[in-house]
Amino acid sequence: MSGQRLKSQFQRLFSHFNGQDSDTTLQEISEVLFCTRRNVRMVMNKMAENGWIDWDPAVGRGKLSRLTFHSTDSELQQLHARKLVAEGKLEPALEALDYNADKLAQIIQEQLGHTTAHGQQIVRLPYYREFTNLNPLQPLRRSEQHLVRQIFNGLTRINEEKEEVEGDLAHHWEALTPRHWRFYIRPSVRFHDGSLLESEDIIATFDKVKRHRLFNHIERIDAPFNHTIDFHLHYDDHRFPDLLSNLIAMIQPAEADMDNSNELFPIGTGPYKVIQNDTKRFKLEAFDQYFGFRALIDVVDIWMLSEVASCYLQPASDISQVGDVSVSTRLKLDEGCNFLLFNRTEGLASDPEWLTYFLAKLNALNILQRLNKEQIGDFRLTNAYGLLPGWAHVPLSRHPVPAPPKPKSVTIAFACQHPVYPHVATAIEELLAEDGIKLKMLELTTTEIALGKHAGKIDIWLGGMSLMNHRDDALLSWFFNFDHIARAMPETEFDALENEVALWRQSRDTIAPCQQLGAKLVEFGQVLPLFHNWLGVDDTGAVQGMQSNSMGWFDFKSVWMKPELDTH
Repeated sequence: MSGQRLKSQFQRLFSHFNGQDSDTTLQEISEVLFCTRRNVRMVMNKMAENGWIDWDPAVGRGKLSRLTFHSTDSELQQLHARKLVAEGKLEPALEALDYNADKLAQIIQEQLGHTTAHGQQIVRLPYYREFTNLNPLQPLRRSEQHLVRQIFNGLTRINEEKEEVEGDLAHHWEALTPRHWRFYIRPSVRFHDGSLLESEDIIATFDKVKRHRLFNHIERIDAPFNHTIDFHLHYDDHRFPDLLSNLIAMIQPAEADMDNSNELFPIGTGPYKVIQNDTKRFKLEAFDQYFGFRALIDVVDIWMLSEVASCYLQPASDISQVGDVSVSTRLKLDEGCNFLLFNRTEGLASDPEWLTYFLAKLNALNILQRLNKEQIGDFRLTNAYGLLPGWAHVPLSRHPVPAPPKPKSVTIAFACQHPVYPHVATAIEELLAEDGIKLKMLELTTTEIALGKHAGKIDIWLGGMSLMNHRDDALLSWFFNFDHIARAMPETEFDALENEVALWRQSRDTIAPCQQLGAKLVEFGQVLPLFHNWLGVDDTGAVQGMQSNSMGWFDFKSVWMKPELDTH
Protein backbone atom coordinates (compact mmCIF):
# COMPACT_ATOMS: atom_id res chain seq x y z
CA MET A 1 0.00 0.00 0.00
CA SER A 2 1.41 3.39 -0.99
CA GLY A 3 2.02 6.02 1.66
CA GLN A 4 -0.17 8.51 -0.18
CA ARG A 5 -3.12 6.07 -0.31
CA LEU A 6 -2.75 5.38 3.42
CA LYS A 7 -2.79 9.13 4.12
CA SER A 8 -5.94 9.51 2.02
CA GLN A 9 -7.63 6.76 4.01
CA PHE A 10 -6.59 8.39 7.27
CA GLN A 11 -7.99 11.72 6.07
CA ARG A 12 -11.30 9.99 5.22
CA LEU A 13 -11.38 8.32 8.65
CA PHE A 14 -10.45 11.54 10.47
CA SER A 15 -13.14 13.48 8.61
CA HIS A 16 -15.83 10.85 9.31
CA PHE A 17 -15.22 10.90 13.09
CA ASN A 18 -14.45 14.66 13.17
CA GLY A 19 -11.10 13.82 14.72
CA GLN A 20 -12.82 12.56 17.91
CA ASP A 21 -11.74 9.37 19.67
CA SER A 22 -14.62 6.94 19.11
CA ASP A 23 -16.05 3.49 19.76
CA THR A 24 -16.83 1.87 16.45
CA THR A 25 -17.06 -1.41 14.54
CA LEU A 26 -15.12 -3.01 11.72
CA GLN A 27 -18.23 -2.80 9.59
CA GLU A 28 -18.56 0.94 10.05
CA ILE A 29 -14.90 1.53 9.21
CA SER A 30 -15.08 -0.75 6.15
CA GLU A 31 -17.95 1.39 4.87
CA VAL A 32 -15.97 4.60 5.49
CA LEU A 33 -12.83 3.30 3.79
CA PHE A 34 -14.65 1.39 1.02
CA CYS A 35 -12.76 -1.85 1.67
CA THR A 36 -13.37 -5.33 3.09
CA ARG A 37 -13.28 -6.13 6.81
CA ARG A 38 -10.05 -8.06 6.21
CA ASN A 39 -8.41 -5.05 4.60
CA VAL A 40 -9.68 -2.83 7.40
CA ARG A 41 -7.54 -4.76 9.90
CA MET A 42 -4.45 -4.32 7.71
CA VAL A 43 -5.08 -0.60 7.13
CA MET A 44 -5.75 0.12 10.82
CA ASN A 45 -2.65 -1.79 11.90
CA LYS A 46 -0.55 0.18 9.41
CA MET A 47 -1.88 3.48 10.73
CA ALA A 48 -1.14 2.35 14.27
CA GLU A 49 2.44 1.39 13.27
CA ASN A 50 2.91 4.92 11.91
CA GLY A 51 1.74 6.33 15.24
CA TRP A 52 -1.27 8.07 13.75
CA ILE A 53 -3.88 6.15 15.80
CA ASP A 54 -4.37 3.59 18.54
CA TRP A 55 -6.64 0.75 17.51
CA ASP A 56 -8.03 -1.67 20.12
CA PRO A 57 -10.20 -4.17 18.25
CA ALA A 58 -12.91 -5.81 20.34
CA VAL A 59 -13.30 -9.57 20.51
CA GLY A 60 -16.78 -10.93 19.88
CA ARG A 61 -19.79 -10.09 17.72
CA GLY A 62 -21.45 -6.80 18.53
CA LYS A 63 -18.54 -5.53 20.60
CA LEU A 64 -17.27 -2.01 19.91
CA SER A 65 -13.62 -1.36 19.08
CA ARG A 66 -11.81 1.71 20.37
CA LEU A 67 -10.28 4.22 17.89
CA THR A 68 -7.93 6.90 19.30
CA PHE A 69 -6.42 9.61 17.06
CA HIS A 70 -2.81 10.77 17.69
CA SER A 71 -2.40 12.85 14.55
CA THR A 72 -4.63 15.33 12.80
CA ASP A 73 -5.35 15.61 9.13
CA SER A 74 -3.40 18.89 9.13
CA GLU A 75 -0.37 17.29 10.81
CA LEU A 76 -0.21 14.54 8.21
CA GLN A 77 -0.56 17.14 5.50
CA GLN A 78 2.39 19.03 7.00
CA LEU A 79 4.49 15.85 7.31
CA HIS A 80 3.86 14.97 3.69
CA ALA A 81 4.65 18.51 2.56
CA ARG A 82 7.89 18.53 4.57
CA LYS A 83 8.97 15.32 2.87
CA LEU A 84 8.24 16.80 -0.56
CA VAL A 85 10.13 20.01 0.26
CA ALA A 86 13.14 18.02 1.47
CA GLU A 87 13.13 16.28 -1.92
CA GLY A 88 13.00 19.64 -3.69
CA LYS A 89 9.46 19.04 -4.98
CA LEU A 90 8.06 22.47 -4.22
CA GLU A 91 5.08 22.44 -6.56
CA PRO A 92 3.70 19.09 -5.26
CA ALA A 93 4.32 20.38 -1.72
CA LEU A 94 2.28 23.48 -2.45
CA GLU A 95 -0.50 21.28 -3.84
CA ALA A 96 -0.38 19.04 -0.74
CA LEU A 97 -0.90 22.15 1.39
CA ASP A 98 -3.97 23.15 -0.63
CA TYR A 99 -1.94 25.90 -2.31
CA ASN A 100 -1.34 27.73 0.96
CA ALA A 101 1.88 29.65 0.19
CA ASP A 102 2.22 30.83 3.81
CA LYS A 103 2.43 27.25 5.07
CA LEU A 104 4.91 26.34 2.36
CA ALA A 105 7.09 29.33 3.18
CA GLN A 106 7.16 28.28 6.84
CA ILE A 107 8.26 24.73 5.94
CA ILE A 108 10.95 26.06 3.58
CA GLN A 109 12.30 28.33 6.30
CA GLU A 110 12.47 25.39 8.72
CA GLN A 111 14.62 23.41 6.33
CA LEU A 112 16.95 26.21 5.24
CA GLY A 113 20.17 26.87 7.08
CA HIS A 114 22.67 24.34 8.37
CA THR A 115 22.08 20.74 9.29
CA THR A 116 23.83 17.41 9.66
CA ALA A 117 22.49 14.36 7.85
CA HIS A 118 24.12 10.92 7.56
CA GLY A 119 27.32 12.36 9.03
CA GLN A 120 27.52 15.15 6.44
CA GLN A 121 27.52 18.86 7.18
CA ILE A 122 25.06 20.60 4.87
CA VAL A 123 24.41 24.29 4.26
CA ARG A 124 21.16 25.18 2.51
CA LEU A 125 20.72 28.57 0.87
CA PRO A 126 17.73 30.25 -0.79
CA TYR A 127 18.07 31.86 -4.21
CA TYR A 128 15.67 33.50 -6.63
CA ARG A 129 16.66 31.94 -9.98
CA GLU A 130 18.31 28.90 -11.53
CA PHE A 131 21.88 28.64 -12.81
CA THR A 132 21.67 27.85 -16.51
CA ASN A 133 25.33 28.27 -17.43
CA LEU A 134 28.53 27.62 -15.49
CA ASN A 135 31.05 27.75 -18.32
CA PRO A 136 33.88 30.18 -17.41
CA LEU A 137 34.49 30.87 -21.12
CA GLN A 138 30.97 32.29 -21.47
CA PRO A 139 29.46 35.56 -20.16
CA LEU A 140 28.42 35.00 -16.54
CA ARG A 141 26.43 36.91 -13.95
CA ARG A 142 27.85 37.66 -10.53
CA SER A 143 26.57 34.59 -8.70
CA GLU A 144 27.66 32.26 -11.50
CA GLN A 145 31.11 33.83 -11.32
CA HIS A 146 31.28 32.95 -7.63
CA LEU A 147 30.13 29.37 -8.24
CA VAL A 148 32.65 28.89 -11.04
CA ARG A 149 35.38 29.77 -8.54
CA GLN A 150 34.20 26.92 -6.33
CA ILE A 151 34.20 24.43 -9.24
CA PHE A 152 37.32 25.35 -11.26
CA ASN A 153 40.93 26.38 -10.76
CA GLY A 154 43.23 28.59 -12.79
CA LEU A 155 46.99 28.40 -13.04
CA THR A 156 47.13 31.29 -10.56
CA ARG A 157 44.68 32.99 -8.23
CA ILE A 158 44.45 36.22 -6.25
CA ASN A 159 44.67 35.86 -2.47
CA GLU A 160 41.63 37.84 -1.27
CA GLU A 161 43.24 38.89 2.01
CA LYS A 162 46.65 39.92 0.67
CA GLU A 163 45.37 40.77 -2.84
CA GLU A 164 48.53 39.22 -4.24
CA VAL A 165 48.87 36.62 -6.98
CA GLU A 166 49.66 33.11 -5.76
CA GLY A 167 49.88 29.62 -7.20
CA ASP A 168 46.83 27.51 -7.89
CA LEU A 169 47.27 24.71 -10.44
CA ALA A 170 50.75 26.12 -11.03
CA HIS A 171 53.01 25.98 -7.97
CA HIS A 172 55.84 28.13 -9.43
CA TRP A 173 56.52 30.21 -12.53
CA GLU A 174 59.24 32.33 -14.06
CA ALA A 175 59.73 34.80 -16.90
CA LEU A 176 62.39 33.41 -19.23
CA THR A 177 61.83 36.72 -21.02
CA PRO A 178 58.95 39.22 -20.65
CA ARG A 179 57.43 37.47 -23.71
CA HIS A 180 58.13 33.91 -22.62
CA TRP A 181 56.61 32.69 -19.35
CA ARG A 182 57.03 29.20 -17.90
CA PHE A 183 54.60 27.66 -15.38
CA TYR A 184 55.23 24.51 -13.35
CA ILE A 185 52.05 22.47 -12.81
CA ARG A 186 51.12 20.45 -9.73
CA PRO A 187 51.27 16.68 -10.35
CA SER A 188 48.40 14.23 -9.82
CA VAL A 189 45.63 16.84 -10.01
CA ARG A 190 42.29 15.24 -10.89
CA PHE A 191 39.14 16.51 -12.51
CA HIS A 192 35.77 15.75 -10.94
CA ASP A 193 35.28 12.82 -13.30
CA GLY A 194 38.46 11.21 -11.92
CA SER A 195 40.69 11.90 -14.93
CA LEU A 196 44.16 13.36 -14.40
CA LEU A 197 44.93 16.95 -15.40
CA GLU A 198 47.26 16.81 -18.42
CA SER A 199 49.16 19.46 -20.37
CA GLU A 200 46.70 18.95 -23.24
CA ASP A 201 43.87 20.22 -21.03
CA ILE A 202 45.70 23.48 -20.29
CA ILE A 203 46.71 23.99 -23.92
CA ALA A 204 43.18 23.26 -25.18
CA THR A 205 41.70 25.69 -22.66
CA PHE A 206 44.04 28.52 -23.63
CA ASP A 207 43.50 27.91 -27.33
CA LYS A 208 39.96 29.12 -26.54
CA VAL A 209 40.97 31.72 -23.95
CA LYS A 210 43.33 33.58 -26.30
CA ARG A 211 40.39 34.45 -28.56
CA HIS A 212 39.30 36.95 -25.91
CA ARG A 213 40.61 40.50 -26.15
CA LEU A 214 42.22 40.40 -22.69
CA PHE A 215 44.36 37.42 -23.77
CA ASN A 216 44.87 38.08 -27.48
CA HIS A 217 48.57 38.81 -27.00
CA ILE A 218 49.14 35.06 -26.40
CA GLU A 219 50.91 33.80 -29.51
CA ARG A 220 51.12 30.10 -28.64
CA ILE A 221 51.19 27.65 -25.73
CA ASP A 222 53.27 24.47 -25.53
CA ALA A 223 54.52 21.87 -23.04
CA PRO A 224 58.33 21.45 -23.35
CA PHE A 225 58.51 19.07 -20.37
CA ASN A 226 56.18 17.06 -18.17
CA HIS A 227 54.09 19.31 -15.86
CA THR A 228 55.52 22.40 -17.58
CA ILE A 229 53.62 24.93 -19.68
CA ASP A 230 55.22 27.70 -21.74
CA PHE A 231 53.39 30.82 -22.94
CA HIS A 232 54.83 32.81 -25.85
CA LEU A 233 53.45 36.36 -26.17
CA HIS A 234 53.26 38.91 -28.96
CA TYR A 235 54.56 41.66 -26.67
CA ASP A 236 56.17 42.04 -23.24
CA ASP A 237 53.86 41.40 -20.28
CA HIS A 238 55.39 41.78 -16.84
CA ARG A 239 52.01 41.06 -15.20
CA PHE A 240 51.11 37.89 -17.02
CA PRO A 241 50.75 35.65 -13.90
CA ASP A 242 48.20 38.10 -12.48
CA LEU A 243 46.24 37.94 -15.74
CA LEU A 244 45.96 34.14 -15.53
CA SER A 245 43.91 34.44 -12.33
CA ASN A 246 41.05 35.80 -14.48
CA LEU A 247 37.81 33.82 -14.47
CA ILE A 248 38.00 33.16 -18.20
CA ALA A 249 41.30 31.31 -17.69
CA MET A 250 39.85 28.55 -15.50
CA ILE A 251 41.14 25.17 -16.75
CA GLN A 252 38.68 22.72 -18.33
CA PRO A 253 39.19 19.20 -19.74
CA ALA A 254 40.37 19.16 -23.35
CA GLU A 255 37.25 17.23 -24.39
CA ALA A 256 34.86 19.71 -22.73
CA ASP A 257 32.41 21.62 -24.92
CA MET A 258 33.96 25.00 -24.15
CA ASP A 259 31.68 26.84 -26.57
CA ASN A 260 28.58 25.65 -24.70
CA SER A 261 26.59 28.58 -23.34
CA ASN A 262 24.22 26.29 -21.39
CA GLU A 263 26.67 24.28 -19.30
CA LEU A 264 24.80 22.84 -16.32
CA PHE A 265 27.27 20.20 -15.12
CA PRO A 266 30.80 21.50 -15.68
CA ILE A 267 33.86 19.38 -14.89
CA GLY A 268 36.59 21.20 -13.03
CA THR A 269 39.35 20.49 -10.52
CA GLY A 270 37.96 22.69 -7.73
CA PRO A 271 36.93 21.92 -4.15
CA TYR A 272 33.29 21.30 -5.15
CA LYS A 273 31.63 19.33 -7.94
CA VAL A 274 28.10 19.83 -9.26
CA ILE A 275 25.80 16.88 -8.48
CA GLN A 276 22.41 18.50 -9.15
CA ASN A 277 21.37 21.48 -11.26
CA ASP A 278 17.76 21.97 -12.29
CA THR A 279 14.98 24.50 -11.95
CA LYS A 280 14.49 23.72 -8.23
CA ARG A 281 17.86 22.77 -6.76
CA PHE A 282 21.56 23.43 -7.29
CA LYS A 283 23.75 21.15 -5.24
CA LEU A 284 27.52 21.08 -4.77
CA GLU A 285 29.36 18.22 -3.09
CA ALA A 286 32.87 18.42 -1.64
CA PHE A 287 35.43 16.81 -3.98
CA ASP A 288 37.44 14.34 -1.89
CA GLN A 289 40.29 14.24 -4.44
CA TYR A 290 40.79 18.01 -4.47
CA PHE A 291 44.51 18.81 -4.54
CA GLY A 292 44.15 21.56 -1.91
CA PHE A 293 42.59 21.49 1.54
CA ARG A 294 39.40 19.45 1.45
CA ALA A 295 36.26 21.56 1.92
CA LEU A 296 34.88 21.56 5.48
CA ILE A 297 31.23 21.70 4.42
CA ASP A 298 30.20 18.47 2.66
CA VAL A 299 27.20 19.75 0.69
CA VAL A 300 26.01 23.19 -0.41
CA ASP A 301 22.34 22.94 -1.35
CA ILE A 302 20.82 26.02 -3.06
CA TRP A 303 17.04 26.13 -3.48
CA MET A 304 15.35 28.13 -6.22
CA LEU A 305 12.32 29.84 -4.72
CA SER A 306 11.22 32.22 -7.45
CA GLU A 307 7.80 30.69 -8.03
CA VAL A 308 6.51 30.41 -4.48
CA ALA A 309 7.12 32.44 -1.35
CA SER A 310 10.14 34.29 -2.72
CA CYS A 311 8.88 37.42 -1.02
CA TYR A 312 9.46 35.74 2.33
CA LEU A 313 13.16 35.30 1.62
CA GLN A 314 14.86 38.65 1.18
CA PRO A 315 16.44 38.13 -2.28
CA ALA A 316 18.80 41.05 -1.66
CA SER A 317 20.37 41.19 -5.13
CA ASP A 318 22.56 38.12 -5.27
CA ILE A 319 23.13 37.97 -1.50
CA SER A 320 22.90 34.44 -0.09
CA GLN A 321 21.53 34.15 3.39
CA VAL A 322 21.49 31.27 5.81
CA GLY A 323 19.02 30.00 8.38
CA ASP A 324 16.35 32.55 9.20
CA VAL A 325 17.78 34.75 6.42
CA SER A 326 18.77 37.46 8.85
CA VAL A 327 21.50 39.66 7.43
CA SER A 328 24.50 40.85 9.36
CA THR A 329 24.54 44.53 10.17
CA ARG A 330 28.23 44.47 9.24
CA LEU A 331 27.65 45.25 5.59
CA LYS A 332 30.07 46.58 3.01
CA LEU A 333 29.73 48.12 -0.42
CA ASP A 334 30.21 45.76 -3.31
CA GLU A 335 33.26 46.30 -5.49
CA GLY A 336 31.28 47.56 -8.46
CA CYS A 337 28.02 49.27 -9.35
CA ASN A 338 24.86 49.26 -11.41
CA PHE A 339 25.21 51.53 -14.44
CA LEU A 340 23.83 52.70 -17.75
CA LEU A 341 25.95 51.96 -20.82
CA PHE A 342 25.09 54.17 -23.78
CA ASN A 343 25.30 52.98 -27.37
CA ARG A 344 27.49 55.71 -28.83
CA THR A 345 28.13 53.88 -32.11
CA GLU A 346 24.66 52.94 -33.38
CA GLY A 347 22.16 54.24 -30.83
CA LEU A 348 20.63 57.63 -30.08
CA ALA A 349 23.59 58.47 -27.82
CA SER A 350 25.79 58.74 -30.92
CA ASP A 351 24.12 62.17 -31.23
CA PRO A 352 25.80 64.50 -28.66
CA GLU A 353 22.48 66.24 -27.97
CA TRP A 354 20.80 62.98 -27.05
CA LEU A 355 23.76 61.92 -24.92
CA THR A 356 23.69 65.24 -23.02
CA TYR A 357 19.97 64.76 -22.41
CA PHE A 358 20.38 61.17 -21.16
CA LEU A 359 23.21 62.08 -18.77
CA ALA A 360 21.22 64.93 -17.22
CA LYS A 361 17.83 63.21 -17.13
CA LEU A 362 18.77 59.71 -16.01
CA ASN A 363 21.08 60.46 -13.09
CA ALA A 364 21.00 58.21 -10.02
CA LEU A 365 19.10 60.68 -7.82
CA ASN A 366 16.27 61.09 -10.33
CA ILE A 367 15.91 57.34 -10.65
CA LEU A 368 16.14 56.62 -6.90
CA GLN A 369 13.32 59.07 -6.18
CA ARG A 370 11.01 57.05 -8.42
CA LEU A 371 11.86 53.59 -7.13
CA ASN A 372 9.22 51.89 -5.02
CA LYS A 373 10.86 51.46 -1.62
CA GLU A 374 8.60 48.52 -0.77
CA GLN A 375 9.86 46.68 -3.85
CA ILE A 376 13.56 47.46 -3.63
CA GLY A 377 14.05 48.25 0.07
CA ASP A 378 15.91 45.00 0.76
CA PHE A 379 18.50 45.76 -1.90
CA ARG A 380 20.13 48.65 -0.06
CA LEU A 381 21.02 50.85 -3.02
CA THR A 382 23.15 53.96 -2.60
CA ASN A 383 24.23 56.59 -5.12
CA ALA A 384 27.39 55.82 -7.08
CA TYR A 385 29.76 58.66 -7.92
CA GLY A 386 32.12 56.41 -9.85
CA LEU A 387 32.36 52.85 -11.08
CA LEU A 388 33.82 51.68 -7.76
CA PRO A 389 33.20 52.81 -4.17
CA GLY A 390 35.50 55.71 -3.33
CA TRP A 391 35.79 56.88 -6.93
CA ALA A 392 34.27 60.32 -7.51
CA HIS A 393 34.05 60.83 -11.25
CA VAL A 394 30.38 61.79 -11.63
CA PRO A 395 30.01 65.62 -11.39
CA LEU A 396 28.42 66.64 -8.09
CA SER A 397 26.68 69.69 -9.59
CA ARG A 398 23.41 69.01 -11.39
CA HIS A 399 22.96 70.60 -14.78
CA PRO A 400 19.56 71.65 -16.16
CA VAL A 401 17.98 68.95 -18.28
CA PRO A 402 17.91 70.07 -21.90
CA ALA A 403 14.99 69.24 -24.13
CA PRO A 404 15.53 66.06 -26.16
CA PRO A 405 16.20 66.72 -29.86
CA LYS A 406 12.87 65.21 -30.88
CA PRO A 407 10.38 63.09 -28.93
CA LYS A 408 10.64 59.48 -30.03
CA SER A 409 11.11 56.01 -28.58
CA VAL A 410 14.20 54.82 -26.70
CA THR A 411 15.17 51.15 -26.33
CA ILE A 412 16.76 49.86 -23.13
CA ALA A 413 18.05 46.31 -22.59
CA PHE A 414 18.82 44.50 -19.34
CA ALA A 415 19.36 40.98 -18.04
CA CYS A 416 16.26 38.88 -17.52
CA GLN A 417 15.39 37.30 -14.16
CA HIS A 418 16.93 40.16 -12.22
CA PRO A 419 15.23 41.42 -9.02
CA VAL A 420 16.16 45.10 -9.46
CA TYR A 421 16.53 45.97 -13.15
CA PRO A 422 12.79 45.92 -14.04
CA HIS A 423 12.10 48.45 -11.27
CA VAL A 424 14.93 50.70 -12.43
CA ALA A 425 13.69 50.44 -16.02
CA THR A 426 10.18 51.39 -14.91
CA ALA A 427 11.57 54.48 -13.14
CA ILE A 428 13.45 55.43 -16.34
CA GLU A 429 10.22 54.91 -18.29
CA GLU A 430 8.44 57.41 -16.03
CA LEU A 431 11.25 59.94 -16.38
CA LEU A 432 11.33 59.78 -20.17
CA ALA A 433 7.52 59.91 -20.37
CA GLU A 434 7.68 63.39 -18.81
CA ASP A 435 9.28 64.52 -22.09
CA GLY A 436 6.97 62.57 -24.35
CA ILE A 437 9.43 59.73 -24.96
CA LYS A 438 8.32 56.11 -25.00
CA LEU A 439 10.64 53.49 -23.54
CA LYS A 440 10.88 50.04 -25.11
CA MET A 441 12.28 47.36 -22.77
CA LEU A 442 14.21 44.30 -23.90
CA GLU A 443 14.95 41.55 -21.38
CA LEU A 444 17.83 39.43 -22.71
CA THR A 445 20.07 36.72 -21.33
CA THR A 446 23.53 37.66 -20.10
CA THR A 447 25.02 35.86 -23.11
CA GLU A 448 22.80 37.75 -25.57
CA ILE A 449 23.77 41.09 -24.03
CA ALA A 450 27.52 40.39 -23.84
CA LEU A 451 27.69 39.03 -27.37
CA GLY A 452 25.78 41.97 -28.85
CA LYS A 453 22.36 40.58 -29.76
CA HIS A 454 20.13 43.40 -31.09
CA ALA A 455 23.02 45.84 -30.44
CA GLY A 456 22.06 47.95 -33.45
CA LYS A 457 18.55 48.49 -32.04
CA ILE A 458 19.52 49.23 -28.42
CA ASP A 459 20.15 52.76 -27.15
CA ILE A 460 20.96 52.01 -23.51
CA TRP A 461 22.05 48.92 -21.60
CA LEU A 462 21.19 48.75 -17.91
CA GLY A 463 23.75 46.51 -16.24
CA GLY A 464 25.91 45.85 -13.25
CA MET A 465 29.36 44.62 -12.42
CA SER A 466 31.12 43.33 -9.33
CA LEU A 467 34.83 42.73 -9.36
CA MET A 468 36.50 39.63 -7.94
CA ASN A 469 38.86 41.63 -5.72
CA HIS A 470 39.86 45.16 -4.76
CA ARG A 471 42.95 45.39 -6.97
CA ASP A 472 42.98 48.16 -9.56
CA ASP A 473 43.55 45.73 -12.43
CA ALA A 474 40.36 43.81 -11.54
CA LEU A 475 38.47 46.42 -13.59
CA LEU A 476 40.07 45.17 -16.80
CA SER A 477 38.13 41.89 -16.86
CA TRP A 478 34.91 43.93 -16.97
CA PHE A 479 36.19 46.57 -19.42
CA PHE A 480 37.32 43.98 -21.98
CA ASN A 481 34.55 41.49 -21.23
CA PHE A 482 33.37 39.93 -24.52
CA ASP A 483 33.76 43.34 -26.27
CA HIS A 484 30.48 44.58 -24.82
CA ILE A 485 31.90 48.06 -24.12
CA ALA A 486 34.05 48.06 -27.27
CA ARG A 487 30.89 47.47 -29.31
CA ALA A 488 29.13 50.51 -27.79
CA MET A 489 32.11 52.89 -27.83
CA PRO A 490 33.70 54.92 -30.64
CA GLU A 491 36.65 52.91 -31.92
CA THR A 492 39.25 55.66 -31.51
CA GLU A 493 38.35 56.17 -27.83
CA PHE A 494 38.40 52.46 -27.04
CA ASP A 495 41.69 51.91 -28.89
CA ALA A 496 43.31 54.72 -26.90
CA LEU A 497 42.29 53.16 -23.59
CA GLU A 498 43.31 49.69 -24.75
CA ASN A 499 46.71 51.06 -25.73
CA GLU A 500 47.18 52.56 -22.26
CA VAL A 501 46.54 49.14 -20.72
CA ALA A 502 48.97 47.45 -23.13
CA LEU A 503 51.70 49.97 -22.29
CA TRP A 504 51.15 49.36 -18.58
CA ARG A 505 51.46 45.60 -19.08
CA GLN A 506 54.74 46.11 -20.94
CA SER A 507 56.21 48.28 -18.19
CA ARG A 508 57.57 46.89 -14.94
CA ASP A 509 57.00 49.97 -12.76
CA THR A 510 54.03 51.89 -14.21
CA ILE A 511 50.95 52.30 -11.99
CA ALA A 512 47.80 50.62 -13.28
CA PRO A 513 45.74 53.05 -15.40
CA CYS A 514 42.40 51.59 -14.27
CA GLN A 515 41.14 54.53 -12.22
CA GLN A 516 41.93 56.87 -15.13
CA LEU A 517 40.16 54.40 -17.41
CA GLY A 518 37.06 54.49 -15.19
CA ALA A 519 37.18 58.28 -15.08
CA LYS A 520 37.37 58.56 -18.85
CA LEU A 521 34.41 56.22 -19.37
CA VAL A 522 32.34 58.56 -17.21
CA GLU A 523 33.85 61.69 -18.78
CA PHE A 524 33.09 60.45 -22.31
CA GLY A 525 29.49 59.79 -21.26
CA GLN A 526 30.01 56.14 -22.16
CA VAL A 527 28.99 54.83 -18.75
CA LEU A 528 26.79 56.51 -16.15
CA PRO A 529 27.23 54.93 -12.68
CA LEU A 530 23.95 54.62 -10.80
CA PHE A 531 24.08 52.63 -7.56
CA HIS A 532 26.31 50.59 -5.31
CA ASN A 533 24.84 47.65 -3.38
CA TRP A 534 25.44 46.96 0.29
CA LEU A 535 26.39 43.31 0.69
CA GLY A 536 26.47 40.99 3.66
CA VAL A 537 25.84 37.43 4.74
CA ASP A 538 24.53 35.87 7.91
CA ASP A 539 27.23 35.77 10.58
CA THR A 540 25.15 34.89 13.62
CA GLY A 541 27.70 32.30 14.65
CA ALA A 542 25.90 29.14 13.56
CA VAL A 543 28.28 28.74 10.64
CA GLN A 544 31.90 29.49 11.43
CA GLY A 545 34.23 31.46 9.13
CA MET A 546 31.42 32.99 7.12
CA GLN A 547 32.54 36.27 5.63
CA SER A 548 31.09 38.06 2.64
CA ASN A 549 33.43 38.18 -0.35
CA SER A 550 33.45 40.84 -3.08
CA MET A 551 30.72 38.94 -4.95
CA GLY A 552 28.26 39.04 -2.02
CA TRP A 553 28.71 35.32 -1.31
CA PHE A 554 31.14 33.46 0.93
CA ASP A 555 33.84 30.90 0.23
CA PHE A 556 32.02 27.57 0.64
CA LYS A 557 35.14 25.50 1.30
CA SER A 558 36.26 27.65 4.24
CA VAL A 559 33.13 27.65 6.41
CA TRP A 560 32.30 24.98 8.96
CA MET A 561 29.81 24.19 11.72
CA LYS A 562 30.69 23.89 15.38
CA PRO A 563 28.77 21.14 17.21
CA GLU A 564 26.25 22.40 19.74
CA LEU A 565 27.32 21.50 23.26
CA ASP A 566 24.79 20.00 25.64
CA THR A 567 24.91 22.23 28.72
CA HIS A 568 22.66 19.96 30.78
